[in-house]
Amino acid sequence: MTHRLTAFFIAFAVMSLAACSHRADDQASPPPLVEEHGMLRVPDGSPLRKALTMAPVEMRTAPHALVFPATVESDPARTANVVAPLTGRITELKVGLGDHVARNQLLAVIESGDMAQAYADVAKATDALALARKGLERAHGVQQAGGNAVKDLEAAQSNYNQAQAERDRAQTRLQSINISGQGGSARSIRITAPVSGYVTALSATPGTYANDTTTPLMTIADLDSVWITANVPESDLGGIAKGQAVDATLSAYPDQLFHGQVAFVSQVLQADTRRDMVRAVFANTDGRLKPNMFAKASIAVPQPAQVFVPESALLMNNDNTTVFVEVSPWTFERRTVLLSYDESADARVVKGLKAGDRVVVKGGVLLND
Repeated sequence: MTHRLTAFFIAFAVMSLAACSHRADDQASPPPLVEEHGMLRVPDGSPLRKALTMAPVEMRTAPHALVFPATVESDPARTANVVAPLTGRITELKVGLGDHVARNQLLAVIESGDMAQAYADVAKATDALALARKGLERAHGVQQAGGNAVKDLEAAQSNYNQAQAERDRAQTRLQSINISGQGGSARSIRITAPVSGYVTALSATPGTYANDTTTPLMTIADLDSVWITANVPESDLGGIAKGQAVDATLSAYPDQLFHGQVAFVSQVLQADTRRDMVRAVFANTDGRLKPNMFAKASIAVPQPAQVFVPESALLMNNDNTTVFVEVSPWTFERRTVLLSYDESADARVVKGLKAGDRVVVKGGVLLND
């Protein structure tokens, strides 16, 4: 009996000590997270205090990139249509489609009866001017000798003036036809390149006649600088203006980004698409940008100052995007936010946060459980 009582008291003592030990442990280890009136509080001693990182949100003014379909075009100011100044037969063609030509390089030779007529007009006008000059000199001599009336001298002067004007007209016409000033037969028109560039269109063939002086024989485009024309919807035009930066990507060079600048925004919308033509200038000294290539143009549109938060602060709660805001030291409120454009490591917040708010930027998923 004595042994039984001794064993009972020993078991009772062990159980008492264990109970005291559990109560001491409970008092020494507070819960990691406490929910109070819809708020989450991290008490002193909680291991979450070492796992959470808070930071204030930032207000920044950063442009937003809008992307539009676009096309590469040659600059009309750098494109020249070469026409024949007079009708005639093409006897020589010195270039082919796609050739690069330099300014004043000989392109073609045309035999033209009208050209011969232009030379003849200059010859006749020059001869008439020489005759009129002699008549004027003779009239001056007679008048000084007292044997000529004033009206005769005036008539001689008028004849000389008219002959000089006719000679100047004939020479000017000939110079406008033979712009290059290169020699040749009286019937030859030497067609030269008005600009440097590539022959992008050609309709001339040796032996054929150039009968229409308004139809281009060929087109030369200087492609050292080209346009990339973006089709911008009417709703996005308000934020686009001359001088804004433009980045372009093309299917031919998927890993390369081309940089340009808005040259002008068209004043007239396309009636069928309700889109505007926004043209940006791009350097193209290597010739990689070819007219009629398709492109995607990204235009940096200025935005008002907005709140930015790191992506790591964003948490999903059902169908909403939320963040945890520190409303007081180590006390957090879950807040739903509305995001705007997301194009960098930070997210733009349209609604839900204001400047100065502190949010959990690391470890928020521990509060989200």
